[in-house]
Amino acid sequence: MLSPLIGFFASAAMLLVVKMLVKKPAPYAEPKGNAPPPLWIRGLLIFTCTGVSFAHGSNDGQKGMGLIMLILIGTVPTAYALNRALPNSEVGVYRAVFSQAAQAFDAIAAGSPAVPKTDEARAVVNTYLRAKDLVPDVVPSLATMTRDLDACLDRAGTIKNMPADMTKNVRNDVYMVSESLRILDKDAGFTATTEQKATLKTYRGKLDEATKFILVWVKVAVAVAIAPGLGTMVGWKRIVVTVGEEIGKTHLAYGQGASAEMVAAVTIAAADLYGLPVSTTHVLSSGVAGTMAANGSGLQMATVRNLLMAWVLTLPAAILLSGGLFWVFLQVF
Repeated sequence: MLSPLIGFFASAAMLLVVKMLVKKPAPYAEPKGNAPPPLWIRGLLIFTCTGVSFAHGSNDGQKGMGLIMLILIGTVPTAYALNRALPNSEVGVYRAVFSQAAQAFDAIAAGSPAVPKTDEARAVVNTYLRAKDLVPDVVPSLATMTRDLDACLDRAGTIKNMPADMTKNVRNDVYMVSESLRILDKDAGFTATTEQKATLKTYRGKLDEATKFILVWVKVAVAVAIAPGLGTMVGWKRIVVTVGEEIGKTHLAYGQGASAEMVAAVTIAAADLYGLPVSTTHVLSSGVAGTMAANGSGLQMATVRNLLMAWVLTLPAAILLSGGLFWVFLQVF
């Protein structure tokens, strides 16, 4: 909701600043037919376009990669539930970290009775993840699950050779322990020394290495498929015409495009840095509208109205469609 407003006002301000600094008329003149822009402007546009593409890939790319990995893990868990690309030399490191984590849990839970069975430990940790109530059994249960993970790795020898019937349970246990550690780190009732917290932080990092991974071919596929790749190569004309000719009453000038792209790149990169998903289209198109307003070029209200409707309707439409489909799947399956 905020990113289009940021794009509009920041791009308008950027254009005004640029006009104060660069007095040449060329960046603010409407392009003449098929004549290419001056070389220095072309270089600037390549720079700003590259910035938008990089920021767009870093933000939207995460969504595509996450969805593909979710599908792979859900449909072929034996092959993709765990990171089988980890080298065999890491097994010794993993086992040492698991052992240190179990000892840290034991020290933190001193005086609390041990939880002997893994199934009981899973039930306790599962309840903690839902209720976030740190009862005395939580830390001993995490110790039990950690030792069980170590035993599974010992039996398999390597993550790559872990049997299919073991893989799903190991992934679930790794996820539960890792999430519990994340919550414990913020729990005021969790009394651990600085050294113990450091040990458990290392432990959580190793757990995440085993489950939170993206395959190289998935990264390449998403990079090629999203807008800066094949998407724009196939559908570029509609995008260019809409952004360049239909937002303002005059054709987009080079300086306006560069200002909007620079703001879009910075805004999206900042959102990416803080883990905030934003729409590249929203930021960039509103940025172009901002430069039109700042330049006194005027806005085509029909296009602006369509953009606003798209922004307003995207979230409720996505919620209703996904919720409705989920309900249908529940009835069918």
